[in-house]
Amino acid sequence: MIGKPTRRTIIGAAAGGAVIAMSRAAPAQTPLRVIVFATLSNLAQFAAQTQGYYTKRGLAVELINTPNSDELRYGLAQGRYDIAHAGVDNAVAQVETDKVDLFVFMGGNSGLNSLIAQSDIRSYEDLRGKTLAVDSPVTAFALLMYKMLEVKGLKRGDYEVKAVGGTPQRLQAMIKDKTYAAAILSPPFTIQAQNAGLKDLGAAVDVIGPYQSDAGWVLRSWGEAHADTLVRYIQANIEGIRFALDPANRATMTAIVAERFKLPQDIVARTLQFAVDQKGFATDAKFDMVGFRNALKLRADMLGTWGGIPPAPDKYLDLSYYQRAIAGL
Repeated sequence: MIGKPTRRTIIGAAAGGAVIAMSRAAPAQTPLRVIVFATLSNLAQFAAQTQGYYTKRGLAVELINTPNSDELRYGLAQGRYDIAHAGVDNAVAQVETDKVDLFVFMGGNSGLNSLIAQSDIRSYEDLRGKTLAVDSPVTAFALLMYKMLEVKGLKRGDYEVKAVGGTPQRLQAMIKDKTYAAAILSPPFTIQAQNAGLKDLGAAVDVIGPYQSDAGWVLRSWGEAHADTLVRYIQANIEGIRFALDPANRATMTAIVAERFKLPQDIVARTLQFAVDQKGFATDAKFDMVGFRNALKLRADMLGTWGGIPPAPDKYLDLSYYQRAIAGL
């Protein structure tokens, strides 16, 4: 004879049924390895991770900080990472120098870059004959710096450059070794630099004009084979940047960024306010075509690529995935 069910067995059965129902309802999580620089450019990804925008689209995203652009580019090309986010000129370099077949699928921001110098540097002219810190001397922010210096009267042979790594590494190099006279930095590292006594010589966009900095790209073979995954990833990032830039979420984002960078909340609060005031992040991570044309022109001007005449931007882009993503939100 079967006895009357106890309260414990009823609760146990209900819990077991709930677990089964949840397992049936939960979508399979597609793992994605996304390589980035450890900078504020990843606001969308930080928000998408912490607010569950990736999870609800069946994505398990691992953000991996790169020490330099070489690891980012070569790691993507060799299949160690699925998606890259960085200064878009790195993608151009992969196509032109490494002959990698890839495409850029979304934008991000202008970089919010500034030229930061040692405290005894009073002007651009004081950088003549000095050593400047860069990531790679032939990509992205190095080219940005070369153009800023050219506009201000310094030619490429008027100073030396030394590769020391990404933005955090450049800041630490300048703090520890005063022979590094200047470097391009972005927030929150620009604020840390000023707190350490370094000097801001001005914003890059104020000198060279609109600039498409951070963007996302993938190998063409990977993107075509994972089209739906890529669209879902873009959608999560769009939701992420919407959340991150909403003033109602400022306290939440301050706590998130402070934890990610292990920084005091007052520095992060100043950083986020600066980013909003400067309108450095594109609405919905839209790609800035004018800024990209300018980035291509920088490569042509500073390295003589393409005989000094940049190609049409379409060579590096496939924004159809972004268009599908935004239409589906």
